[in-house]
Amino acid sequence: MARKRRFYNGQSRKAGLPPGTLVHIGTARSGGAAIDVTVYSPDNVKEFRPDGFDQCIQPSPGPAVTWVNLEGLQDVELIRRFGECYHLHPLVLEDIVNTTQRPKIEDYGDYLFIVARMISFTPEQGIETEQVSMIVGPNYLLSFQAGTAGDAFEPVRERIRSGRGRIRTMGADYLAYGLIDAIVDNYFTVLEGMGELMEDLEEELAQGPTQEILKRIIALKREIIFMRKGVWPLREVTAALERGESPLISDTSRIFFRDTYDHTIQVIDGVETFRDLLSGMLDLYLSSMSNRTNEIMKFLTVVGTIFLPLTFIVGVYGMNFKYIPELEWRYGYFIIWGAMLAIAAAMALYFKRKRWL
Repeated sequence: MARKRRFYNGQSRKAGLPPGTLVHIGTARSGGAAIDVTVYSPDNVKEFRPDGFDQCIQPSPGPAVTWVNLEGLQDVELIRRFGECYHLHPLVLEDIVNTTQRPKIEDYGDYLFIVARMISFTPEQGIETEQVSMIVGPNYLLSFQAGTAGDAFEPVRERIRSGRGRIRTMGADYLAYGLIDAIVDNYFTVLEGMGELMEDLEEELAQGPTQEILKRIIALKREIIFMRKGVWPLREVTAALERGESPLISDTSRIFFRDTYDHTIQVIDGVETFRDLLSGMLDLYLSSMSNRTNEIMKFLTVVGTIFLPLTFIVGVYGMNFKYIPELEWRYGYFIIWGAMLAIAAAMALYFKRKRWL
């Protein structure tokens, strides 16, 4: 999980280019782009995957909602054709192919442009994020994914197929709610996985700090910061959708966006809590290492203090004078040894009673 993060990887490729220039920034999807179309109404559902995008996929008339999902953004010509078909602003197309955008919402009158980040987590790979861009129109929704394997939208697709809930009786704004809500709900799964990893780290840290634990704490803290960067701005997006300033958001859907806003706040609280816990774990590690160093220094100081008078005695009787009376004593050697052992034992006992040992 300890890997180098580049928050603005590839941004320099756009330096000096005019606004609206389509330059793909991000990871290319293996196998090329894939388009999935879902057209649903209260009575029926139609799903298909066109071979290409030679002709525009026009929204179905009447109460039906058309959802076009594109995975893989490396083909900028395909993105340009989407823009021509749905009359999208060049700056919107530029933001779609630049997969380092922060979550945001922009109102272009005839449609809303929404950017969110889909997040997944594994202990081996850490946090993986994927930009999801949405164009919400009167009776259609376009979603653009970078092309990472899997997404969080399968529960929404299942509800559309089975007709469960109210999604097939509502408009494209409710579909946008369903997709954003699926992204936010997936954040809780990520937090649960990171929480389990943090519990393991706490137990290992309580047993004894090591350099490996320090590396894992720093790596996990970096992942939390990376997740925070993708979650915090989503609060502004859900708050704007909750206020319903655009006529494309109905009063009925606005209530559901309020629930998504509450969930987003809960995720943000969880992220901030994890940041505080990791900071506390890092402080605990540093304190433990400092205490260990202090214990070692105290032990060495006590040992040095005990040997100080012994070294003095040995130094005195090691002087090269011809006349030292004790050198002629029959039992002088044993007397000195006894005195030295007695001094050492007395000092050790004194330190023990002072609780310095």
